[in-house]
Amino acid sequence: MTVNEHSEKYFSNTGDVNGGGGNSPVVAVVILNWNGKHFLQQFLPFVLSSTYVNKKIIVADNASTDESIIFLQQHFPQVTIIYNSANEGFAKGYNTALQQVAADYYVLLNSDVEVTACWIEPIIELMESNPGIGACQPKILAHTNRRLFEYAGAAGGWLDAFGYPFARGRMFDTIEEDTGQYNQAEPCFWASGAAMFVRADMYHVLGGLDEYFFAHQEEIDFCWRLQLAGYKVYVQPASVVYHVGAGTLPKSNHYKDFLNFRNNLVMLAKNLPLSEALWKIPARIALDTIAAYKELFSGNSGTWVAIAKAHCYFIKWILANKKQSVFPVSKKGKLIGWYSGCVVWQYFVKHKKTFSEIIGDK
Repeated sequence: MTVNEHSEKYFSNTGDVNGGGGNSPVVAVVILNWNGKHFLQQFLPFVLSSTYVNKKIIVADNASTDESIIFLQQHFPQVTIIYNSANEGFAKGYNTALQQVAADYYVLLNSDVEVTACWIEPIIELMESNPGIGACQPKILAHTNRRLFEYAGAAGGWLDAFGYPFARGRMFDTIEEDTGQYNQAEPCFWASGAAMFVRADMYHVLGGLDEYFFAHQEEIDFCWRLQLAGYKVYVQPASVVYHVGAGTLPKSNHYKDFLNFRNNLVMLAKNLPLSEALWKIPARIALDTIAAYKELFSGNSGTWVAIAKAHCYFIKWILANKKQSVFPVSKKGKLIGWYSGCVVWQYFVKHKKTFSEIIGDK
């Protein structure tokens, strides 16, 4: 089924959530930009062509040094620009910007995402029908090969017992072809920061994204806290977008390695019950160390250094935060999208390469 056929089927059954725009919720699509003029030029017209009526289109600029601002002012004067005073990263950049945005829903949208015309309606209808949904993502396909899921989120993010993120349609570097196998809307553990819809009030109640993370896995941490607060995270595949990926930091960047390994450990320490954190975090550090030496013996000393540095910074974070909880929440929510096993074992030892093989048909 093509994207258009899937969308037509959806709307023939549910109707248009806009209702002419009169009483529909205000949706603020906020694109965080840093030196991304080429992406704005390529993908912003698609966002502006979104059929949802009651929307605001905002670009939050993280002190770009290219011609992003001049380009927006000259070619897209209808877009609101928020000027951040420095490159604050993904987490603080959004926190700073969203303090200035009034809306019912925020959409955190990467600048390297091509949206489809009716991508907003299915998600807003789902979230309006269920007040218990705090965040939601669309189905994310690869921009370069639209038959494939995209790494950052695919058809809904999951997490295993040791903090390894994966998704319906993506296990480590194994990317599945989209044949409609994950077309049902359902709860997941985390929604991708590439295109995350979130209730505006809950964003602020939970303190937004953790600014210590700077970038990478802050959306997983946020969705974990959202679930602990009693809300659900969903994926709605009736909404489809196409993501380029690695638009800011390339996949081989060792700073990206550092952020991913450090942030993952911080996330576990913040959100796991103490009884689990005491053994799962040392186990995760051991697994990281094995991965680091595997890279070192493969000639990739940069990744080894990045992982070692990540562990050092994690210990420093623990010592700095041992007497207080960073984001205290009432931990009453039941986690969904949580795999109680170890995907590393399933993938590398048992050679199960797809989500369905590991989790079963979901």
